Amino acid sequence: MPAVVETDVAIIGAGPVGLFAVFECGMLRMKTVVIDALGEIGGQCSALYPEKPIFDIPAHPEVTGGDLIAALHKQCAPFNPMLMLGRRVEGLRREGESLVLTTSEGDTVTCKAVILAAGAGAFGPNRPPLERLPEFEASGAVRYLVTKREEFRGKRVVIAGGGDSAVDWALSLKQVAAHVTVVHRRDKFRCAPESAAQLKQAAERGEIELAIPYQLHGLEGTDGVLTGVSLATLKGEVKTVPADHLLAFFGLSMELGPIAEWGLGLDRSHIAVEPATCATNIPGVHAIGDIATYPGKLKLILQGFSEAAMAAHAIHPRIFPGEALHFEYSTSKGLPVAG
Repeated sequence: MPAVVETDVAIIGAGPVGLFAVFECGMLRMKTVVIDALGEIGGQCSALYPEKPIFDIPAHPEVTGGDLIAALHKQCAPFNPMLMLGRRVEGLRREGESLVLTTSEGDTVTCKAVILAAGAGAFGPNRPPLERLPEFEASGAVRYLVTKREEFRGKRVVIAGGGDSAVDWALSLKQVAAHVTVVHRRDKFRCAPESAAQLKQAAERGEIELAIPYQLHGLEGTDGVLTGVSLATLKGEVKTVPADHLLAFFGLSMELGPIAEWGLGLDRSHIAVEPATCATNIPGVHAIGDIATYPGKLKLILQGFSEAAMAAHAIHPRIFPGEALHFEYSTSKGLPVAG
């Protein structure tokens, strides 16, 4: 049944920045509800690279996306945020001093402030134009992300794409897969130079097969069981590579969805905010993380963490009008008791 919820702050987006916003709001005694279109917390960290290492999180020389999300979830758990997953926020309206959000599931969330932490908006994979694609997607033979590397142990894997995701997963899966083939239309890859060099070395050692210059041409198999991937050159030369799985890494299609119709100040599908408070042009609505833009903005998770703190402090007067906010370090005040 659709939920009817009242809270202090509604956070749209359950990625790393949205989860840290729960913590920052909790530290200021503000109750939160977190809404996300995905069925689990973590945003792109969970959906796209749960086992891929991240190297630029302070105090973590290396941490996987999945482990980072688990730690953030544990950090915000004392504040008991309500998680509303698997639903998309669609409407925003003002009722007196409150803001009211509606979702694709018919839920109504009434709050005093909104924090948009929706990454780059709703996202989905760019799918290759292949016949019978839905059949093999449904069986899991064709995928657009890797959540568990062990699922590919002993399998024949074809990886299509020339960016960081394609190259990084080729280097990783060669350690567990029976055979890895990388398909790319040209011999230059759009990835970190060191990764490209490692890919070339792995190919020279026979650990990875490079199919260049080829593009995806077709899928072979029955009842969703993939047996091979057909490849073709621009000259029409066709060959088939035996395969159990196709991983297609052609990037993501991003869109703000209904949020784009709210009247926010948009700048190339991003939301312009005031740098010191992350406030948008709609009073009570703040944007943080990749979705927010301002001069000098860096699209780093750590900058999103800082924006979460700034937004929470800016929102505090709306939740507790007339109450002075005396800044204290967490080492001094500890964790507030969740209400």
